[in-house]
Amino acid sequence: MSGMTFIEILQHQARRRPQALAYRCGDRRWTFADIERDTNRIANALAAMGLGAGDRVAALTRFHVEALLLTLAAAKLGAVCMPVNWRLAPGEVRYIVDHGGAKLMMADRGFLPLVDRAGLPGLQSVVVTDGAHDGLSGFHDWFTAASDQFTPVAAKPEDPMLQLYSSGTTGLPKGVVLSHAGLAFNCQLGVSVWGVGEGSVIGNALPTFHIAGANMALFALYSGATGSSYPDFDPGAYIAAIGAHGITHTFVVPAMILFMLQSATARQGDYRTLKLMAYGGSPISDRVLTDAMAVFGCGLLQVYGLTEISGSATFLMPEDHQASGPRARLLRSAGRPVPGVRVRVVDPATLQDLPDGQTGEVLIESPGNMIGYWRNPEATAAAFPEGRNADGGWFRSGDGGYLDGGWLYINDRIKDMIISGGENIYPAEIENLLMQHPAVADGAVIGVPDPTWGESVKACVVRRPGAEASEREIIDWMRERLAHYKCPRSVDFVETLPRNPSGKLLKRILRAPYWQGRERAVH
Repeated sequence: MSGMTFIEILQHQARRRPQALAYRCGDRRWTFADIERDTNRIANALAAMGLGAGDRVAALTRFHVEALLLTLAAAKLGAVCMPVNWRLAPGEVRYIVDHGGAKLMMADRGFLPLVDRAGLPGLQSVVVTDGAHDGLSGFHDWFTAASDQFTPVAAKPEDPMLQLYSSGTTGLPKGVVLSHAGLAFNCQLGVSVWGVGEGSVIGNALPTFHIAGANMALFALYSGATGSSYPDFDPGAYIAAIGAHGITHTFVVPAMILFMLQSATARQGDYRTLKLMAYGGSPISDRVLTDAMAVFGCGLLQVYGLTEISGSATFLMPEDHQASGPRARLLRSAGRPVPGVRVRVVDPATLQDLPDGQTGEVLIESPGNMIGYWRNPEATAAAFPEGRNADGGWFRSGDGGYLDGGWLYINDRIKDMIISGGENIYPAEIENLLMQHPAVADGAVIGVPDPTWGESVKACVVRRPGAEASEREIIDWMRERLAHYKCPRSVDFVETLPRNPSGKLLKRILRAPYWQGRERAVH
């Protein structure tokens, strides 16, 4: 599949194995021929709206297969799909849709109130993923009458295919534009390293707006495997699905592993088909990891990566998951670079390479590196300070870590990002809002240990003189204005915040008491 776009990959699978089961979701089934025909119909319906090369369409959905259909159909026009995080507040959704310039949105029925509250004047049309509702067309009804014959644009592997939004340190989300080639590179890792093939069944319970969720959907198409989709993650139901549907490979975030282990059926599950459980996206405790190794009885593979590199930078392979013995220390590492990727650790100020054992910023050179940030050339240039090269260029991850004999250890975040339950949360965005509270004189947001989510958001607040705002009042006030998962779960009131002589907030000092004695500060 090297050098092919996903348009060509789909055509290849539809020609070679037209009646093979490509995807399942609940009682619904799609063959590769179905995917080819449906995406042709959707492309015709989009073209009838006047959409073409360079245009954006948005998806506010939990449904993996419909999101994939819209993505592939848009690609056949030279357009790009923008999955939107359905956990965002209305204003955040409006910013993303407006910034991307999306002309059509596919939204689940349950998210229509969010669409209404967001107010999206730039949209030409809204279609409902799961059936017609309140005067709006259902997605399948909308495209079914269109022709199943379509001649795609002559796309190239380096052309854009997907646009995912990632919050930035300035507080405004950035549109990460990913290419066919970059996404295909990560799918190839599924084949060459994970062992995914035509007989595999890939379980996907991750959000459609997450790079891992998008990649797991594409894995099936790329490899000819069957994608088994679960739009609503339920720990007990997912355990049952592994045995019932013969899942061989899955990717989960650590919180999902914890919930599965806590399920009453965890130790009665049928895991005989399960070959590999990949995990990543947030910190994981040693206890959860060792319990997972004992209960699921399959290979565990840790992934360290980012949206901006289309997925994976390093893998900690199953053979390196040892709970005891001389190699047990590797459980605290993020593994080694995947084939085709190089990793450096540099001084963040000078970009000079640092010796083994010395913490600096992680730089990643990968064929999966993004095309750039949509309509933000300054941020794109800053992300690749040494420019681009034939291997993708060296991307500044913003993560702090060190190398030890080729193994990467992540132990801090240069940009102070918090990862909670697999979601990237940027303090600057939250702090901008926190400082608008009338009782707050000074404030900072940090990530602190959380037994369920890996990290949770904490606000450290200096009250204005005479102000009496409580922890509950501040949290509730912020929840009215920002997505709940970004809002503080706790507030500590302090006399002052640690700053250097120039006034810069010293978050390392602020975080230190909460992480004291923990080796796995970040993973």
